[in-house]
Amino acid sequence: MKKLSTFIIIMTMLAISGLRAQNDTISITVLQSADIHGQLDAHTELFREESGLEFRERGGLAHMKTLFDTGKTKNPNRTIIVDSGDLIQGSGYAAKSLGAVFPPIVQKMGYDLMIPGNWEVVYGKEVMMDVMTAYNTNVIVQNMKHDESNEPLFPPYWVTEIDGIRLAFIGINDPDVPVRQNPSFSKGIAFNQIDKEVEEIIHEVQTTENPDVVFLMTHIGIFKQINLANSEITKGVDYVLGSDTHERIRQPIQGKFAKVTEPGAFGSFVGKLTMNFVDGKLVSDEYELLEVDPEKYPANPEVAELITKAKRPWQEELETIVGYTAEPIYRYLTVETPMDNMITDALRWKTGADIALSNGFRFGNPIVPKNGEPAPITKADIWNMLPVNDHVKTGTVTGQQILDWLEKEMHNVFATNPMERFGGWLVRFSGMEVQFISDAPRGQRVQQVTINGTPLQKDKTYSLASCVRPGDPNHAICRLHKAENIEIEDYTLHEALEEYLRKHSPVHPKMDGRAKATDLGKYPFTTVPGTTYEFR
Repeated sequence: MKKLSTFIIIMTMLAISGLRAQNDTISITVLQSADIHGQLDAHTELFREESGLEFRERGGLAHMKTLFDTGKTKNPNRTIIVDSGDLIQGSGYAAKSLGAVFPPIVQKMGYDLMIPGNWEVVYGKEVMMDVMTAYNTNVIVQNMKHDESNEPLFPPYWVTEIDGIRLAFIGINDPDVPVRQNPSFSKGIAFNQIDKEVEEIIHEVQTTENPDVVFLMTHIGIFKQINLANSEITKGVDYVLGSDTHERIRQPIQGKFAKVTEPGAFGSFVGKLTMNFVDGKLVSDEYELLEVDPEKYPANPEVAELITKAKRPWQEELETIVGYTAEPIYRYLTVETPMDNMITDALRWKTGADIALSNGFRFGNPIVPKNGEPAPITKADIWNMLPVNDHVKTGTVTGQQILDWLEKEMHNVFATNPMERFGGWLVRFSGMEVQFISDAPRGQRVQQVTINGTPLQKDKTYSLASCVRPGDPNHAICRLHKAENIEIEDYTLHEALEEYLRKHSPVHPKMDGRAKATDLGKYPFTTVPGTTYEFR
């Protein structure tokens, strides 16, 4: 009997000890959105599966709000919601309102922290400041300053404490914004590089704030984010909550010093990081990329009502159908896409140029025919594809200029050194076919170029068509400099595309091999050297 009593006492003590250990574990969740790009509603989204490409409905801020609330219910008072930039640009409703539709929605979404992305500058510095200040939440960024005073636009970091655990977040935007975007957009803003100043602010936070976890919230793209996580600058940083390249990181990429995440784009995904602490120490974590599935997360009524109200002034105009497609049109691919083939074909048709060019964007929700019927294309879809509606620009260049430009553009996309990558996707074109090797040395990637079926001649002059980039030199066309015979047309990109669609619908855009990398597969999505990451 005595032995039995002793056994019971021991087992009880072990149970109590185990319960105490369990109670001592504090789990804190960070929910991250990024690159929403003005998308208010659920939409068709592209997925890469073993069987090929699939399309499913995802996204919508009212559905995302329900996901946020679900997460907060599961981990009450221990959930932080953050956004990593590029929210106020990318849709017709964003452009028509200059981003003003977003503050009331953001306030209702419950964000704790936000940073500006490279496209937040699209309406100019003052508009960006007004919109982001109206969010009534914490906005941080270390490397954006007032040009004249060198004073920061927003605080460089934010620190919060949950159950004695101190969490520090430092914001970083892409310092190449004045080059990547139309230069006029960021007038009045100075950007510092990610070097000594960033290292100093990390050290300041570590020494003065006594954080248990340090996050870098970055909008610099997957390649530079991984490079940063491997840099001595991030010694003592735990996580890089990244964005910009719209990658769907389903398991964090482990760098030398920090783990890197990136939660997709267009409100279709939310990254969920759960950190487990014992005695104030981070002992483990779990990560999941959550899909914003409208069936799983019904729309939050209050956010849905705000969206309906926000859209009302422009809805009739933007939902006007301008054409139809008999084939799925989409982007995301690194080299060539049906969407850009349609856009550049339209621009070449309108201008009569030898070659039409389009920037290597990843904007634009897929438009997919159903039940054998062509799918409508609306003005809202045009804004999703081309979120800046500038006038068309034409000029002439030599074949040698085209070759040099192609090599430069390809290096921007495929450089071995991640810090030399610029954006993420190859420029798109019509009237030209290019065969290349993506991993060849710099200046040796282009293997063959034909223009309108004839091999390129270096000393021949060719006509180009693209769009005006306000702030660029007059002689520049789509980052190709020293063009001649420049003309600014009296019509815009949208007008050219809408006219083309009215004339040719239903259109049948496909990938036809006008840009072909001999060392990449049929569907070349983003490649991230040194990792096992795959876009899907």
